[in-house]
Amino acid sequence: MARWLSQFFIKAMGVAVASAFAMSVSVAQEAKELRVGLLATLSGPAAIFGEHMRDGFMLAVAQSNGALGGLATNVLVVDDKLDPEHAVKQVTKLIDENGVDVLVGVNFSRVMLAVHDPVVRSKTLFIGTNSGPAPIAGGKCNRYFFSTASQDDQVHETMGRYASLKGYQQVVTIAPDYEAARDAVSAFRRHFKGQIARELFPRLGQTDFAEEFNQIAEIEPDAIYAFMPGGMGVELVKQFHTSGLKGIVPFLSSNTINAITLPITSEMGEGLFSASHWAPNLDNPANKRFVREFSRKYKYAPSVYAAQGYDAAKLIHFALELTGGVKEQEALISAISAAPFESVRGDFRFNSNQFPIQDFYLVEGVRRTSRLYEMEAIARVFDDVGDAYAGSCRM
Repeated sequence: MARWLSQFFIKAMGVAVASAFAMSVSVAQEAKELRVGLLATLSGPAAIFGEHMRDGFMLAVAQSNGALGGLATNVLVVDDKLDPEHAVKQVTKLIDENGVDVLVGVNFSRVMLAVHDPVVRSKTLFIGTNSGPAPIAGGKCNRYFFSTASQDDQVHETMGRYASLKGYQQVVTIAPDYEAARDAVSAFRRHFKGQIARELFPRLGQTDFAEEFNQIAEIEPDAIYAFMPGGMGVELVKQFHTSGLKGIVPFLSSNTINAITLPITSEMGEGLFSASHWAPNLDNPANKRFVREFSRKYKYAPSVYAAQGYDAAKLIHFALELTGGVKEQEALISAISAAPFESVRGDFRFNSNQFPIQDFYLVEGVRRTSRLYEMEAIARVFDDVGDAYAGSCRM
């Protein structure tokens, strides 16, 4: 009898230990850390774009107490150095060595075109927060890739439509002489019904635009359309201000006047126009909270790059709340597809190519105080629009 009791207790203890072990494994699985790889340009002259994107994402993580969707979140931030080859090595390391569950980020198209295929081939969930090249939105779309930004052509198309709505008949375009800039001008023409009086393509890196402004003055167009990113754009705005054309010829642009360059150009960028799907004055609760808390935390005003990073983290957070974790990737992809969050831009849903359907605005550089300049949305140009490449996407 004693021997039987002894065996009974040993078996019972074994069952209890096994059950406890199973429970501990289950709890450990449920409490799995969320690993996010964030790839951004964080060195060189373009670092400010990556810093805004990173800070926007990290603000949303902080708002969830460091636990997106209730999972302790480890964000591994990596500098792509605006070098496609280096970027591929970094994402490979993030996936193979660090085991990230989600990759987010990428500021520039040449990096996105390099890293997109390796990431989606690995079946790693990838959320783009700025760059949206045409191939990725079209024929190379992939179920593992989503964007919280826009397709690259859409801001240029917005300005083309605005120019047509204003009744401009003659427009001079100016953009650097490289392929992506020529694509930007083509996108502008897609919705512009008037005539391109002249296309000006100064060499990449040029900083003296006296000859270009002389040509514009001779042509006397209804408007100028400029795609001039970064430092070239800053110099273009400064020289437009002193050219005698400001106040006479409307200055329309994309990726030229924005929250990054406006603090530099200040009053010289005041009153000039651009296009965007986001602005700090969009009137919805999510955006008001974002702008207020971003400015308070980082001591500078947010840009569209910060807004896109912030929305990506919010998207992940609420999708994980629906699924309860990352173990079932198919469920997570379905939850993300539903876009179960309130975007800072208001209207937001995913198209068939998993790029947003959203509004686009005419935005203007305005002076808020003696030292604060920001972009203000002053007119909606497109309402709930998708991009031109979604029809080519076959998932």
